[in-house]
Amino acid sequence: MATLLHRLGLASVRHRLLVTIAWLTALVAVGVGAGTLSGATANSFSIPGQESTTALSLMKEKFGNASAGATVQVVLEAPAGQKITDPANAAKVARIVAALGTLPGAAAVSNPLDPKSPTVSRDQVAAYSSVTFPVQPSEVTDAQRDAVTAALTEARGTGLTVEARGEALSNPADIGGASEILGVVVALIVLALTYGSLVAAGMNLLTAIAGVGIGAAGIVTLTGFTELQSTTPILAVMLGLAVGIDYALFIVTRFRHELRRGLSVDAAAAMSVGTAGAAVVTAGLTVVIALAGLSIVGIPFLSEMGIAAAATIVIAVLVAITLVPAILGFIGRRALPRKQRDLVPPAAVADDLPAGRGFISGWARLVTGQRWLSLIAAVAVLAVIAVPFFSMKTTLAQRAAEGTTQARAQAIIDSRFGPGVTSPLIVLIDGPGAVQWAPQVEKMLPTVLPEGTLVLPPQPDRAGSAALITVIPATGPEDERTLDVVHRIRDSFKLTDDTHLYVTGSTAVSIDVSQKLNDALPVYLALVVGLAFVLLVLVFRSLLVPVIGVLGFLLTIGAAFGATVAVFQWGWAADAVNAGSTGPILSLAPIIIVGILFGLAMDYQVFLVSRMHEAHAHGATPKHAIVTGFRQAAPVVIAAATIMFAVFAAFVPEGNDTIKPIAFALAVGIAFDAFIVRMIAVPAALALLGRSAWWLPSWLRWLPELDVEGAALERHPPSADDNATPSDQVPAGV
Repeated sequence: MATLLHRLGLASVRHRLLVTIAWLTALVAVGVGAGTLSGATANSFSIPGQESTTALSLMKEKFGNASAGATVQVVLEAPAGQKITDPANAAKVARIVAALGTLPGAAAVSNPLDPKSPTVSRDQVAAYSSVTFPVQPSEVTDAQRDAVTAALTEARGTGLTVEARGEALSNPADIGGASEILGVVVALIVLALTYGSLVAAGMNLLTAIAGVGIGAAGIVTLTGFTELQSTTPILAVMLGLAVGIDYALFIVTRFRHELRRGLSVDAAAAMSVGTAGAAVVTAGLTVVIALAGLSIVGIPFLSEMGIAAAATIVIAVLVAITLVPAILGFIGRRALPRKQRDLVPPAAVADDLPAGRGFISGWARLVTGQRWLSLIAAVAVLAVIAVPFFSMKTTLAQRAAEGTTQARAQAIIDSRFGPGVTSPLIVLIDGPGAVQWAPQVEKMLPTVLPEGTLVLPPQPDRAGSAALITVIPATGPEDERTLDVVHRIRDSFKLTDDTHLYVTGSTAVSIDVSQKLNDALPVYLALVVGLAFVLLVLVFRSLLVPVIGVLGFLLTIGAAFGATVAVFQWGWAADAVNAGSTGPILSLAPIIIVGILFGLAMDYQVFLVSRMHEAHAHGATPKHAIVTGFRQAAPVVIAAATIMFAVFAAFVPEGNDTIKPIAFALAVGIAFDAFIVRMIAVPAALALLGRSAWWLPSWLRWLPELDVEGAALERHPPSADDNATPSDQVPAGV
């Protein structure tokens, strides 16, 4: 692999202008496609084949689009000491409902004071009107949302408290906001400090942005042909930007190292791709495996997210091994700090750092010298942070951020009507006997459900082939008792062979998706970890090194989940990170976090341990190999982790509410993995194992060697023609 990548790097740097034009053309092409072909994104989750999803499709077929459309609940509360049913307040409610009926795109508006179907609280202080749009939430336009907001503002002039909630008010997140800008700024600062050269830092950043731009624009273009989740492009941008910067960082760092050794610009670029590029490809492949593996769960929207993010990673890797060496050919020795450009390289330079001095070398010697203490301390710290993980709860229901009209409306409904009102269960009876069965089911439901559950009269369709019964639980959608209500209904009724009973609604969909995700997580984790373990065995030709890497990841993921639960579920330091709302974690977050974090954790394992393996292969003693590899790779890993942390953390205070807990878990997970697991636990564990760390059973020695350290390039050095070209004959300071 190293030889093939060396040839690719050499071809890229020699044909730098052609390579650069090709990538720019691709960026412009997908940019035009994103601007002209993009479509709407979805902001709801469902799984084809699940009972709740099947029922939603039947409802749309039997009762029309409005039955499965987006809704807004406009909550009206009378001033203190008054009732909403007082004549003066009733007149105000009538005017507000009439105004809501003129909202653009609204298909129906209910009157909360209608004697036939009132929606008034028991104390008659509050009421709510339901505004229905005959489209999915993602299809409600910004203009229609603005019209709702304007109507609320006007209604508040009546003296009533007027707030609103509902999925129609949820605005799909956009790409290109303050989060991305903040992450890029921090990345530029870290790169400038790492390189000591603004030229190299700017080049690194621009190539990463080009790669993530192509990936994100491609995904946005796809929305014009297929419906994707609104979070799909955001996850791709967040992950693509982080790994794109890091992958370029590893190659540019190796390029600078080769320049200091005395290689020409073209030869240094080719060598950097043949060595660091091999590690980039291996690490990228690990991330792709983890992301593409989301497809095995069998949930379409999760598969879309994983494949889209994996495609962005593939583009980031291709940019790193083709565009980066091409741009390096243009900037040449300007990638070095100004004071180093004219220096004659020493006759023997093994690396860029003094062998026996410096903080990094001292840290490596401390960890390997106090290996038992270091390992125990690292494990203990992460284990303590992971404790809240065992209390993690998940849900698909998304809480509104505190201080918003949605949160205020929810608070009024919970206090006046009960938490179950905003998440009713819909019982659909479908079949020839639906109308006859509906009254019997209505009478039987209270006998099998907990006290306090409200069962509303059935509503038949026009053809008489289906009927809807609304069940309002006494508890909210996140309560275990609501889950019990759903299971009781499903388990208690068996109608006839041609007439079926379904339970659906947003709460039932949430329960079904959460259950599917929880069941799939162990299977997904086992498959992805297994595939990555095999890859790491091929990379390091060792069994114990991959075991250490995987066990370190389990510590990382436990601590990341623990910290996320503490902040976003328990509310610890929630204000400090602008969490927005607290409660159960979004159901799809754990499996996405596992997939992304596992791939990134293996990145650091590959980059750090490959340099140790390289030193060991050259004959160094086990401890000296660890210190040497650590000294060479740790500074770059620290810079890379700092950049990744900054990119992910930037999405927490300003990001979409769906993305915030995922970004937080990734940010802290990167910090835990890079600075505790890879900087402390891994070198300590390798020091404890000694030579046995690199042991491979004889019956596995037939496995192919991936050669991520570029040993083949040392055994068969490139020819002189490869090391010097006319393009290199320029003054050193240019």
